[in-house]
Amino acid sequence: MFDIDKWQEILATIKKNKMRTFLTGFSVAWGIFMLMILLGSGNGLSNGVSENFMRNAVNAMYFWSGQTSIPYQGMKEGRQIRLENKDYEKIKNLTEIEYTSGRYNINENVFSYGSEYGNYTVVTCHPELINVESLIITKGRFVNQIDINQTRKSVVLGKDIYDALFKEKEAIGEYVKINNIPFKVVGICKESGGTRHRNAYIPVTTGQKVFNGANRLHNLALTINAQTIEESQAIETEIRELLARNHKFESTDRSALGSYNKLEDVLETMKIFQAIKIFIWIIGIGTLIAGVVGVSNIMLITVQERTKEIGIRKALGASPSSVIGLVLFESILITTIAGYIGLVLGTSLMEGLNFIVEKQYQLSAATNGGNGETLFRNPTVDLNIAIAATTLLIVAGAIAGYIPAKRAARIKPIEALRDE
Repeated sequence: MFDIDKWQEILATIKKNKMRTFLTGFSVAWGIFMLMILLGSGNGLSNGVSENFMRNAVNAMYFWSGQTSIPYQGMKEGRQIRLENKDYEKIKNLTEIEYTSGRYNINENVFSYGSEYGNYTVVTCHPELINVESLIITKGRFVNQIDINQTRKSVVLGKDIYDALFKEKEAIGEYVKINNIPFKVVGICKESGGTRHRNAYIPVTTGQKVFNGANRLHNLALTINAQTIEESQAIETEIRELLARNHKFESTDRSALGSYNKLEDVLETMKIFQAIKIFIWIIGIGTLIAGVVGVSNIMLITVQERTKEIGIRKALGASPSSVIGLVLFESILITTIAGYIGLVLGTSLMEGLNFIVEKQYQLSAATNGGNGETLFRNPTVDLNIAIAATTLLIVAGAIAGYIPAKRAARIKPIEALRDE
């Protein structure tokens, strides 16, 4: 340890060059401050996007029909492909499938209850759609298999529809008219991850019967057992080939059969965020290195200014190690104090930002029935990362001071005394 005299000497040197010491410390503090801001912001954005993804089934997959764009077995392009109930039956029996629902959409329907009315979307579906789209039942129940088998006129209202028609009155058991056809309200729901809940859900068999859908389905929604992009793509290919055989079109014809693989999007997005985090570390460490280099340059100047003093010290018997220790400790002291200040300011700012973000999130959740939404969540830096950054800073400070300290130790007393 340094004795009191050496502490006083270091503090006197720092006090003598206040502006130079301040600018040196500022460059180091700014480097660690920016590293914390960049890491916290990257974490916040990544957490927000991940949470929005996770609100819905991340392994969801959708297929919808269209027109062929490629001739197939003598048949010309331009044929209309229509998905049917039998497609749903075949796909739901595949071992790789978790949940499945066929959907027959009926858009711009007039809903009425008493004197209230409005235009909303009707989605005809199977019971498992609640798992595919992570629908949240706030009251009552969702469409069930009995509704399907008995073609019941049951309806689950989106919360916005319920608010518009019932004005907070009890809705379960009441009847609303959809295009003047009465349907019994069996549940109220919200769409996970959304702020608009304007869809109503009825049994697919009822929708096909009442709204002249025959056995037609507009699309298929399902979730799959897959952990990697390769697995999900293999399942997608299998389903496309099955439907292509059923309807006689080229399986690679995406105009005939459109598809969306959510797991692929999720994994690719997460890869992008990993790359962003690496880029943030590169920028942050680069900024930090710039500050540490500044410390090294300042210490070189300090050694040059104190050449005569160091020569006298060595002439009086000071060892090279004591000279190195003096310069090295001054470098570490400046770097550590300045870095700690930058670390505290950076983490404090991100904690404050996190407090504001959480307040806004809770407000959004309160006004949206508990379903908050944000693209920026928990923008904080992990404690281990902060400790590692501080340790890295101290090591960098030691390295920054070692070069000028080594130079100081090599000064010969006779040459130092001649220095002007």
